[in-house]
Amino acid sequence: MKRNSSVEAIVNALLPLALILGLVLILSLDTESVEQAQALDNPLETWIKPIVGYLAAAAEIAAAIVIGSAIFRGIAFYLRGLILQGRQPGNTIELIRLQLGKVLILGLEFTVASDILRTAVAPTRQDILNLGAIVLLRTLLNYFLELEIKQGEQTRLNSRENDTSELF
Repeated sequence: MKRNSSVEAIVNALLPLALILGLVLILSLDTESVEQAQALDNPLETWIKPIVGYLAAAAEIAAAIVIGSAIFRGIAFYLRGLILQGRQPGNTIELIRLQLGKVLILGLEFTVASDILRTAVAPTRQDILNLGAIVLLRTLLNYFLELEIKQGEQTRLNSRENDTSELF
């Protein structure tokens, strides 16, 4: 058990560092010196680009709606907790943070989908490198959000068990 937790701690420290190093490497690549190849005029490409653009915009709008609705729901939940005074503010705030973190992960997935769609049709080398950097950065954000959510849920479960054990 102790060895497993130490391996997990090492992985938790090295994974973000590896992602950051990958991000720095991608951003440091110089693509300006590479000759830009002329894109072939493909008639199908002229039809697909606007459709993919609309789909990418829809994914961005979906991300904004998901995150925005979670913000309003969190504010309403917090105000309801303050008005009712039946809940402890710490528990209410922690619950709001956990719920908002889960929604932020979903919103980040929508934005990654949007970036992938925008790069899907006739990407240049620079477009692919930019997408790689964006995906790495958002993966790093997702990783830390999920880690914090797991820790928060574990803390809530432990405090709930302590509260019930005090009742008996």
